[in-house]
Amino acid sequence: MKITDIKRQVKRNDRYSIYGDDKYIFSLSENELLNLGLKIGQEFDENELEELRQKAVIDKAFDRSLNLIFRRRRSTWEMQQYLKQKDYEAEIIETILNTLSIKGYLDDAAFAEAWVNSRRLLKNTSKRRLQQELRAKRVPDEIITQALENDEADELEVLKELIEKKRTQTRYKDKEKLMAYLIRQGYNYSDIKQALADG
Repeated sequence: MKITDIKRQVKRNDRYSIYGDDKYIFSLSENELLNLGLKIGQEFDENELEELRQKAVIDKAFDRSLNLIFRRRRSTWEMQQYLKQKDYEAEIIETILNTLSIKGYLDDAAFAEAWVNSRRLLKNTSKRRLQQELRAKRVPDEIITQALENDEADELEVLKELIEKKRTQTRYKDKEKLMAYLIRQGYNYSDIKQALADG
């Protein structure tokens, strides 16, 4: 088979469509195209072509993974689930996860820290709730513990801010309802009692 054309894609100008014997065969990122050194006129036998197809699959999986990570950081488990949903084989998933990890795009410790920081900015979240959220993302317990130890927020102060905010809502003027809500948010009973007494 001979490479007969290499065209930049219209919707993705960082990706190229590769044509062999005047038929589309696969696409590659600009980086991978340069790495492989493909040129019009090159010829490949069936084995070489299959090897190129496999590299194109890995390249596309890596590209999709990066797009997902650039929207927000992901845990290793989340990325693994994403690739499984896209029906990639286990070997390809492992290759992608390793590559992302080596390049620093996939790091559960950095993910956990970023998660805690972002939740702190958005709302008054208890450490227990943060722990539950990170466990749901299958972040290892020792990494969660470290991320929460590095969290400088004062749990009692966060709780007091939340109480102040919730007390403006009619339904939480009832102390029992307010306490039940706070317990559901992962705050412990003694901290709730103290915060309410201080307030």
